Amino acid sequence: MPRRPLRLLAALMLMAPPAFAGTDVLRQEAIAYARKSDTVLYRESHWRYRQEGVARRLVLYRCPDGRAFARKTVVERPAAQAPDFDFEDARDGYREGVRTGPGGRVVYVRDVGDARPKERTLSTPAGAVIDAGFDASVRQHWEALRSGRGVTQPFLLPSRFAFVPVKLQPGPAVRWNGVPAQRLSMKLDRWYGFVAPTMQLTYASEDRRLLEFAGIATIRDEEGRHQDVRIVFPQAATPADARALQGALATPLVRQCRG
Repeated sequence: MPRRPLRLLAALMLMAPPAFAGTDVLRQEAIAYARKSDTVLYRESHWRYRQEGVARRLVLYRCPDGRAFARKTVVERPAAQAPDFDFEDARDGYREGVRTGPGGRVVYVRDVGDARPKERTLSTPAGAVIDAGFDASVRQHWEALRSGRGVTQPFLLPSRFAFVPVKLQPGPAVRWNGVPAQRLSMKLDRWYGFVAPTMQLTYASEDRRLLEFAGIATIRDEEGRHQDVRIVFPQAATPADARALQGALATPLVRQCRG
């Protein structure tokens, strides 16, 4: 499709009344650093809102200069800890996600260079966690974790079309930039889990918001390798305008960050 009609479509979307007008819209910014340095790898813009009564999330992944290269949409159904989601990286065409179908959860993956996504319908085990649903899972099991008890749940790995057991383990109470916080770890709960990297999560003790994530990210580097990152959420989410959210939903994605 020519660029001019695409620009016209985006303009019309911004002019139209947002479907989520009148709902609370929250925005939060994050910075992804190389895990062991202060090198900025990319940035994230998170939006939380409700549409047709369902909680949703949008994440724009941005180059260090602010241009968006990837987008993820999350719909918290049928459960907040096991939502439907869709992720696409415009740099290499990688795409993955989950949608709810009549026969179960449909998991799809379009690898680099593939024309069409591969799909598989999976049954969802009890207590399953999907993608950003780990945040809802932490909140759901907060008291158990704070009391020192670990929690094991099946976590979806879309690339493998399978749920694998992952254990959330409480760590020490810490102060994160002066904020009282709780450190958690998340690791594959299998005998060969020692070969899988451990992810560290830091949550504010008072309002249970995520302050920092450290581990292997979905976002790949220019060579197609998953990056070991430290994602920092320096400020709590703040109210945002619904039209700004609609603009973020229509933001075009760039195919490279360099240049």
